[in-house]
Amino acid sequence: QVQLVESGGGLVQAGGSLRLSCAASGRTFSISTMGWFRQAPGKEREFVATINRSGEMTYYADSVKGRFTISRDNAKNTVYLQMANLEPEDTAVYRCAASAVPWTVAAHEFHSWGQGTQVTVSS
Repeated sequence: QVQLVESGGGLVQAGGSLRLSCAASGRTFSISTMGWFRQAPGKEREFVATINRSGEMTYYADSVKGRFTISRDNAKNTVYLQMANLEPEDTAVYRCAASAVPWTVAAHEFHSWGQGTQVTVSS
């Protein structure tokens, strides 16, 4: 089992920045790809970004490309999401996820999920 705990959410004004963290514990050796997803009220879950084990491969949703940066520190079993130039449309619960698949962006291939952290962007 892998446990994931997110932190770093909060309330920020449009144009501001936040950094989310996701700490993994348990069977961390089984983790390859890690990702961030988000869900806004009344909307379906949306892919945000993923990163492979080495950190050399990343992939972003078009809506966040150029504003968000995903990174990971394997020594700390932690993945980060640096968010800049935030927009009200970024308001959502952000959840990190872990997959044993070497590279994926498909939500169904992530086997472990955190509880999420709320990000609210005011206009």
